[in-house]
Amino acid sequence: MSDTAAKPGLAASMGGLALPVGILAIIGMMVLPLPVILLDIFFVTNILLSLVILMVALYSYRPLDFSSFPSLLLIATVFRLALNVASTRIVLSQGHTGHDSAGKVIQAFGEFVIAGNLVVGILVFTILVIINLVVITKGASRVSEVSARFTLDAMPGKQMAIDADLNAGLLTPDEARTRRAEVAAEADFYGAMDGAGKFVKGDAVAGILILAVNIIGGILIGTLQHDLDLSQAGHTYVLLSIGDGLVAQIPALLLSIATAIIVTRVSSAHDMSGLIAKQIHLRQAWLPVAGVMAIVGLVPGMPNGIFLTGATAAALIAWFGRRDVNPASDEPAATATAAGPAEPAKPGTEAITPDDVTDHAPVSLQIGYALIPLAGEGGGALVQRITAIRREVSKAMGFVVPGVRIRDDLTLSPNQYRIRIGQVIRGEDTIHPDRKLAIPGANSTRKMKGIEVKDPSFGLDAVWILPHQLPEAEADDHVVVEPESVIATHLSQLLYKHAADLIGPDDVQVLLDTLARVSPTLVNAVVPKLVPLHTVTAVLRTLLAERIPIGDLRRILEGVAELAPRNLSAADMAESLRPMLIPLLLQQMVPINTPLPLVTLDPELEQLLIRARRQGEDGLILDNGLAGTLVKSISEALDTAQGQGKQAVLIVAGQLRRSFAQFLRPHLPDAIVMGINELPDNRRVEVVSSIGGQQQLPRTGGDA
Repeated sequence: MSDTAAKPGLAASMGGLALPVGILAIIGMMVLPLPVILLDIFFVTNILLSLVILMVALYSYRPLDFSSFPSLLLIATVFRLALNVASTRIVLSQGHTGHDSAGKVIQAFGEFVIAGNLVVGILVFTILVIINLVVITKGASRVSEVSARFTLDAMPGKQMAIDADLNAGLLTPDEARTRRAEVAAEADFYGAMDGAGKFVKGDAVAGILILAVNIIGGILIGTLQHDLDLSQAGHTYVLLSIGDGLVAQIPALLLSIATAIIVTRVSSAHDMSGLIAKQIHLRQAWLPVAGVMAIVGLVPGMPNGIFLTGATAAALIAWFGRRDVNPASDEPAATATAAGPAEPAKPGTEAITPDDVTDHAPVSLQIGYALIPLAGEGGGALVQRITAIRREVSKAMGFVVPGVRIRDDLTLSPNQYRIRIGQVIRGEDTIHPDRKLAIPGANSTRKMKGIEVKDPSFGLDAVWILPHQLPEAEADDHVVVEPESVIATHLSQLLYKHAADLIGPDDVQVLLDTLARVSPTLVNAVVPKLVPLHTVTAVLRTLLAERIPIGDLRRILEGVAELAPRNLSAADMAESLRPMLIPLLLQQMVPINTPLPLVTLDPELEQLLIRARRQGEDGLILDNGLAGTLVKSISEALDTAQGQGKQAVLIVAGQLRRSFAQFLRPHLPDAIVMGINELPDNRRVEVVSSIGGQQQLPRTGGDA
């Protein structure tokens, strides 16, 4: 190997050895006596190291930029304590020879602070220790503890947000991996800082004890072993002890300040000095300060010149200050769900990129310009409602619903909104942000004045009323809904209805990776060895299309593994998995101790439908009149149960379930169709309606 290639490896090896050798040297300082000259050098090095750590903390943009701080704080603390041990050995063994026996640094600090008065020196040292221990260290420890707790509590939510952004295509896998590593590093950092604060606190307590040992032990040794009189021994050893304590306490104070700065630091595009300067440089803040200082400066008996000088300085700062009254951040507010309008193209720009014609957002909400205040800059009431809706749907359906991209669209009317799932428009309506939507209740008797509409979520009659009509509407048993809640509820209905369109192979792979952490053998044995990923995705989509939650992925994979040898289609697999997953759906619809309301079919009608299914390869072949009557009867039965506060389930024969569900879905997309074989044995049931009929299946008919 050439010398050129060997030098970097040698340098890296030397750098790796520096820290272990340094730690061993620190331990040696506690055991072996040090020459006075080395003690002076190490004291200066200790002050230098503390100043460097403080400056790095001040100029870091965010806490993680100095992630090695906890370890560095431990090393600096141990180094300082080793110096205390070494200096104590010299003070007690050589202190009787004079003030310079422990080195020039200790002598200089002692003589400078004491200034001929031992009591002053002791009091100054005590005040420094109190400032360090009671004020800075205690506050920093509390902040570290709270930061660690909140960071760990927020970690699952941050991970879910990263997964959601990854599923939404807002992040690449590499970016998501980097973000996850940053979240883990942040949790580790604040956890380490919680413990590092205890080092600083213990160091301050140790400084007090070491000072007491040096003074008491030094006086005893000086008077008993070296025949010094009490005043001479006291003056000598107190001076050396105070000097030794100050040489240790000043670096300790610097590290305590650095610790407090790190744990109270927020991430920003500026270092701390730049951030503070930018945030306090406000004209509105400095003008009152200048006025108050000027008034105090005019009061007789006050040092008028100093106060008026301060007032002049504040007025000058206000003159050159910013006018912005919201300096809290110079960075644009970032939300995971809201996005503003695109910047207009520069004049003369004619290039069209794929980004101009393609929107990869899985879910998008387009709003007219009059609805922009609902979204708000940085996240308004609408964004908060949508976030809550996403969380609710994600928990109910068993996968992370992608983020909703909110954009204004000048092609829409001012009060119009439009909801897209992928590239397909799934819903749109008009709302009035200056009004509230009043939906009549069962006991409503009066007709409210306003803009009469249909509720976009449930199709109920409703009225947009003015705010002053709210008491009247509530008194007449109207349900009053905020405009942002109307959009959010409509979005919720569409997310449930089109959940199958929101999950793809990448999302399923994320679910499998999560399951692999607890059941690695199951995942590795099923996907892709027994069933390919696209088949598992198709099975999950089929289940979601009929509102079946897929949260119990472990049981789903176990069922798929059992069905794999039968070479079933994805639809047949999903149908076979339904009986064991139905309880997940029912527990969301009806409490476990409440009877399950059922709507059944008359046996003769059911047999007629079974024969109609056998005559066709796909779905049911029914006469248009019979199909219309059947749909109407089922709709009325479900609506009647809904009016009684019950969410009924339509029960049919097992062999009829899939065909009947396909027939009913275009007409009643919210109806839940179950086979009699899917009813759990442990659930009580209540038949609320039975659909009967004497209709005969005609010889000819059309698809319905």
